[in-house]
Amino acid sequence: MPALSVVIPLYDEERRMAAGLAGLEALSGHLAEPPECILVDDGSRDGTLALARRTAPRGTAVLAIPHGGKGAALAAGVAAAHGDRILLTDVDWSVPPDQIPRLVAEDADIVLATREGTGAHRIGEPAWRHLMGRVFNLVVRTVVLPGVQDSQCGCKLFRADLARVLFAGLRVKGWAWDVEILAAARARGAQIREVPVTWRYEADTRLRPLRDAPAMVRDVFEVRRVFGPHRRR
Repeated sequence: MPALSVVIPLYDEERRMAAGLAGLEALSGHLAEPPECILVDDGSRDGTLALARRTAPRGTAVLAIPHGGKGAALAAGVAAAHGDRILLTDVDWSVPPDQIPRLVAEDADIVLATREGTGAHRIGEPAWRHLMGRVFNLVVRTVVLPGVQDSQCGCKLFRADLARVLFAGLRVKGWAWDVEILAAARARGAQIREVPVTWRYEADTRLRPLRDAPAMVRDVFEVRRVFGPHRRR
C-alpha cells in the first residue's frame, strides 16, 4: 500500500497536460517513496482523456467520468485511491511540488495548503482576483467555517479513511465542494490544520468568478443548512 495517493482532476486540460505530468514526476523527487497517481477526466470536450492515457507515466491510473464538476471528479479519484493519505491538487501545480512535503510532515486528519498567514506567498495574482477570493472566504468563515483562513486553495491532504467517508456523501459537486467536505469533517470532529505555502496564480483557471460566484455562495448556505455553523477546532 502506498503512503500517498495523488488525485488530480482534469477538464479540458490538453494544453496543460505536459506541465501537469512534469509536476507529478517532480513530486516523486521530494518524497521518501513514489506516490500512487490518479488522473480523473471530468468529461473533457477536447483531447485531454486521450492525451492522458497516451502520455501518463506507467502505473498512473487514468479514470473517465461523465462531466459532473470538480467535486465529482475528486470523489471518483478518492474512491479509487489506495494510499494511507490522499493529496488532492490541480494539474497546474499552483502549489508547487516542492511545497508538498510541508503538508505531508503534518500530523492531522486534514492538512490544507493556505495562501494566508506568516510564511505564505502569492505569486502573480491580480488584485481583483485576490479581492474576490478573500470576499468569498469571508462569507465561508462567517457562514459555516469559522477559523479556516483559506478553504479554497486547491491543494489538500486527507487521511484516506476519512476522505473516503467524506467524499462518499458529497452533495456539492461544483466549485464549493471543499466547503461541504470541511464542514462535514468538522461535524465528525476531524482535526484540520493549515500550512502556509508558496502559491502561483494561473491565468488559465477553470473558475469563472462572475459566472460561478453566485452558485458558490448558494452552495455555502446549503452547506450551512445541512451541517450548521461549527466552532473552530
